[in-house]
Order: sequence, then C-alpha cells, then structure tokens
Amino acid sequence: MITSNACESFDHLLVQGIRSCLVNLESDSFDINVEDDLTGSHESHLAILTISSYLFRVMVLIHFSADDPTREHLAKLSKASVSDMNEQVFMDAICERANMCCGSLSRDLSHTFPYIGMSTPNIVDRQCASHLNSLHPGHKRHFKVIVNSTAQFHVTLCVNSYDRLDFVVDKSAVDVGSGNLEMF
Repeated sequence: MITSNACESFDHLLVQGIRSCLVNLESDSFDINVEDDLTGSHESHLAILTISSYLFRVMVLIHFSADDPTREHLAKLSKASVSDMNEQVFMDAICERANMCCGSLSRDLSHTFPYIGMSTPNIVDRQCASHLNSLHPGHKRHFKVIVNSTAQFHVTLCVNSYDRLDFVVDKSAVDVGSGNLEMF
C-alpha cells in the first residue's frame, strides 16, 4: 500500500526532476500539468528508467517524438546546433536528459531510502506504455510538459510497493540542481 503522502511526495520529487532537467529554468517558459490518461499523447517513443529499493520499484517513462520542436529544445539544452542533432545525437540527448531527471528523483529518494539502484535509459516504442497496468501499480501519474509552447513531452510515473510505503518530503526545500557525475 502506498499512502497519499507517499504519492504526493513521489509526484513532487518527479516534478522537481522535470523542472531541473527537461527545461532550462533561466530561458524557457513551460507548463507541467497532471493528466488523467494519455489519450492526448502522440509521442512515438519512450525513454524508460527504473529506480528500485527493497520497498518499491519506480518506473519513469518520458514520452517523446523526434519532431523539430523537440530536436530544437534538446539541441538548446545540450548546447548543440540543431543541424548536428542527427538521430544518434538526438537519442543520446534524450537519454542523457531522462537519466538526469530520474537521477534527481533517485538522489532525492535516497535521503529517505538508503538502498536505491537506478537503471540506464532504454528507448522503446510508445505501444509499450499500454502494458503498465499489467504491473498493478500502487500509484500512477501522467504529466504533460509543454516547453516554449512548442516542444511537448509526457512523463509517466509508475510506483509498485512491496510493503506499506509512507514518507513525506519537505516541499519547501530548494532544488539543488540535477547534479553531476562525481569522480573519486
């Protein structure tokens, strides 16, 4: 069972990850809205990542298409030119941003749950999202992200718990950014 506090906390942390990794807070205008389902989604692919602990498994699905507005947005975030954004560079950019977004969620969850592991991104066809309900999630939420009125993503959060799951995050805490890879 996942309590309403835990659901709200997962949602909040994921939105913080979206804000810090899928948009440029300094120059982008953006809207992040909760949607009941994905009937309005037309993105062609998903970047899927998982975060696992002894108590739960989280799946984050970033729905995207390789259309011009999304290429332009990712080129800007990657500090690359749009002309350099071929299919491989585009997929690398979306995987990097998905990894950063999910990594932010994982880092924030690790303050409450010390033993967490995270997968690398996998790109699959959008039809795979139709199988989420077969996992019987205790919590599932869809977000629609529109950047600069042109680029559009949908992000799905799917949480399965193995035991009662209850926690609360401090929603007044300031986000410290997406973080960087640390070398020791």
